[in-house]
Amino acid sequence: MTGSEETKTTANGTVEEVLPNSLFRVRLSAAANASPEEGDAVVSGEGELLLAYLAGKMRLHRIRVLVGDQVEMVLDPYGGRARIVRRLT
Repeated sequence: MTGSEETKTTANGTVEEVLPNSLFRVRLSAAANASPEEGDAVVSGEGELLLAYLAGKMRLHRIRVLVGDQVEMVLDPYGGRARIVRRLT
């Protein structure tokens, strides 16, 4: 991507509710911050609920995400949604 470099903000959270069609309601953790290698700003908004969906590779490899799991997400720049890219626990 030489023309348009996108900044991707990542955050950690806990799955609160499992919804149909691989959607999840995730609560952001208190220490949600951006990935250091990209130099993004810190995400403010501890305890905020987001609607998150599984990334394509997680669907492809059938990674299961359950209530209470810690997950890493890439936040949508417009807010309110996120993509789950990694299951931490």
